[in-house]
Amino acid sequence: MHLVLLEDRLERDATLYAGAFNRVIYCVGGWVDVASAGVTTTIGENQAWQGRGEATVRATTDARLWRWELRRSAATSNAGGTVKLSREVTLAPGDHLMRCDRVDFPPGGIAYTHTHQGPGTRVLLRGRFRVETAGETHHVAPGEAWFESGPDPVYAEASPDEPASFVRVMVLPRVLLGKSSIRYVKPEDQARPKTQTYTVFVDAPIEV
Repeated sequence: MHLVLLEDRLERDATLYAGAFNRVIYCVGGWVDVASAGVTTTIGENQAWQGRGEATVRATTDARLWRWELRRSAATSNAGGTVKLSREVTLAPGDHLMRCDRVDFPPGGIAYTHTHQGPGTRVLLRGRFRVETAGETHHVAPGEAWFESGPDPVYAEASPDEPASFVRVMVLPRVLLGKSSIRYVKPEDQARPKTQTYTVFVDAPIEV
């Protein structure tokens, strides 16, 4: 499987036709109508939609979208979007969970060394962020994306000068529906005060 993150920039009244995938669409700005399986849903800035199957997205204003798709192949048509990041992920056939949330940090906020119980891709919405994982350090600016495998430990911190926020989509075990996926590597970090806050937009059971 491949977890593909795309960006769509649509002018008012433009339409995007997306193929049949498990997907999440997050609206960075503007308003769109998403039609799938006979149901139309309107989403605006800082809102998300999840579905499986073909979808038609019509912009009712100029709009900017981040679109995550879980695909069999990374080579599938992008429906006019620009690929920001694509990573191969190993998922056992069966029941999973597709989660989209937003994580907000105050200036200097720290995500202590941790793992997650599934892979996911993040995009920085605002601020500056430093991420250390898999032996590499990434300095992330707004609009830039990074991938976390899940089992590889991650340490991250926001710039001391401004708050930071990112939006992520993870593919998790179904048993985590409504539950946190984070595990702290160092026992002493488990008890430390945590400054980040979470807004969950989507917590949807899926099958792969």
